Parts: sequence; C-alpha cells; structure tokens
Amino acid sequence: MTQPSLFDDLEAAAEVPVEHPLLDVRRIWAEPAAAASPRGRQVLARFPAAEVVEVASHWAVPELHGNAGNVDRWVRVKTENLVLGVKKSIATRENGRSANWIAPSTANGCAMACAYCYVPRRKGYANPITVFTNIDQITAHLRRHVAKLGPKPEPDQCDPAAWVYDIGENGDCSVDAVVSDNVADLVATFAELPTAKASFATKWVNRSLLDLDPRGRTRIRFSVMPDVDARLLDIRTSRVADRIAAADDFVAAGYEVHLNLSPVVLREGWEADWTALLQQLSDVLAPATRDQAAAEVIMLTHNEALHEVNLGWHPQAEAALWRPDLQEPKVSQNGQVNVRYRADVKRAAVARLRALVAQHAPWLTVRYAF
Repeated sequence: MTQPSLFDDLEAAAEVPVEHPLLDVRRIWAEPAAAASPRGRQVLARFPAAEVVEVASHWAVPELHGNAGNVDRWVRVKTENLVLGVKKSIATRENGRSANWIAPSTANGCAMACAYCYVPRRKGYANPITVFTNIDQITAHLRRHVAKLGPKPEPDQCDPAAWVYDIGENGDCSVDAVVSDNVADLVATFAELPTAKASFATKWVNRSLLDLDPRGRTRIRFSVMPDVDARLLDIRTSRVADRIAAADDFVAAGYEVHLNLSPVVLREGWEADWTALLQQLSDVLAPATRDQAAAEVIMLTHNEALHEVNLGWHPQAEAALWRPDLQEPKVSQNGQVNVRYRADVKRAAVARLRALVAQHAPWLTVRYAF
C-alpha cells in the first residue's frame, strides 16, 4: 500500500513522531479510506517509520485477530501494531450503570495488557489499538443524540443532572489520546454540551490531557486496586500511586474525577489491602478532589476463553483470577458467558467493601456496586 503524502494536510504535517513507553509501532494495518482521511494521515504522521499494510476490513486481519500463535507474543503485538478503520455502524446504546449511554467507539483494543480485561475478546487474542478515523461523523451523531434527549428529567446513579456517555468502552482513552486526537475532539464536543458529560475509565496517567479544556463535562474514572494486585494483574499500566497522585491535577484542570474500585479480587488478605488503599486515598487526595469524587465498585468478572489465553502468557495471574471454588457462570449484558463470584460470595464481599469505604473513606460516595 502506498502511504498517503503526509504534507497535503497541515494537521498531519505538524505532527511530532510519538515516543511512548507502550508504543513502538512497526506496522499499521489500514483500510484505504481510513488511511486517506485527515485523521488517518494524522496517525500515520505520528508513526512515520511504520510499514503501512492495506486491509479490506479492520475486523479481519488474520495476522492479528483470532491468531492463537500470538499468545506468546501478547505484549509485542500490542506494542508494535496499530489498525486504522472506518466505523461503519454509528449508534449509541443505553447502559444505566456507570453511564446512561455507551457512545460509539472511536477506538477499540488497548496497548496495555491487564490480565482480566474483556477487551481482547472483541477481536481475539492481543487486540492492539484500532483507531476509527471518521471522528467527525461520530461527534455529529453525539451532538444530535444529546439534543434529541433534552435536559435530564431527574437525578440517577449516573449523575444528578447530566446525561453521561461512556466514550471508552473498548479501550483506554488516555492511551488512545497518544495515537490520535479523537479523544481531544470528544472532550471538546462535550465541553459544548451543557446537558451531557463524557466519561471514561483509565489505568494510564496521560498528562497531556491536562492541556485540554473539558469545562467540567468529562469525567475521568481512575481505576484503583491494592498495589499487590495491580503489580500482578495490571500489566503495562501506570502504578496505582501515580493514578492517585494525578487526581488533584485533573480536578484542577476542569475534569470531574471519580474512582473505580476495580476489579475487586478475592484472595487471602484482600480486606487488609483494600483498607490500606482507602486510607491512602483519604491521606493523599485534596479536599477539592474528595468533595466531588464518587466511586464504582466492580467485582472481578473473568472468562473461560480468556483464562485459557492467559495460561499461555501469564499463568501466575490465573492463580488469583481463576477460582472455580468461588465462581459460577454468568451471562453478561452483551451475551457473553463469563464467570463471576457466586452470588452469596459476591454479596458478602460487596457488603464488606462498602463497610470499609464507610469506615476509612466516608467522603467517598459509592454510586453503584456489582
């Protein structure tokens, strides 16, 4: 595939090649229309040394997707590959838990490698970042959707006044923002929508997002867990202490900052370690951050297929994640058959964690727990 001229577009010409600890992109698999678009040219300009390989569909790259041979190259695949595609179906789905709505994805896949993550199930195995280049169509859709809804009629667990749209369901927007300006465009879009907020969970501290102007209309949910769990399970992420330390700066920059207590992994000593984490949050976070914070409690969900994959690259994690003695099958909202802690085990653990929050971080409102 012939790489488009990078200098027929001023936006692309001004790009600086990316140097990032998670990305050493050697190959970009690109749908032709995606590569030729302004956003596609921007991505190509950020990774000028990468080989560009034409593909008919971002969903069908045999070398990446569903290729069991990639299991022993899990992290390398995520590091060295990107995919460019055009999102064909632009639709907003109702949610009701963390957000009122799931926005159309502007990317999927992730450069990080959390052992419990559901994102690899989307395309199979490593699933590096796919960037959708038709961002203008996506933001226009969101503006229409928000306008059609009008003002929120009453408070709910998502937000007391705004319609909340999750913009990062299938990836991590903090890393996506390194690859393209899609996240910046979404933040700018919601900054102009007084009845709506964007929301995304993250495990990476991207301080370049502090240069944006969210005007209180983007909620960042820093995922936190005891450091002993994160060092085993949160592969290639920012350290938990760094995520906590960044929260005050993001509040000062105009973001709403919430916390995801996620995932809660049940193992010997979990209560003591979560107690220490909650005490750390109370000690470190500034009053302004604590005053606007809220939390989601998310118990571990795992998946048998992902369990088998993990045994091929990170079997140590599975000793903590795969607990047939405590888990049972559960069909998720998207129809996948997962395993979760048994109802009685989960109920007791959620109650215990809520009690720990009330005792050690009483300022932290738990929006929901599941």
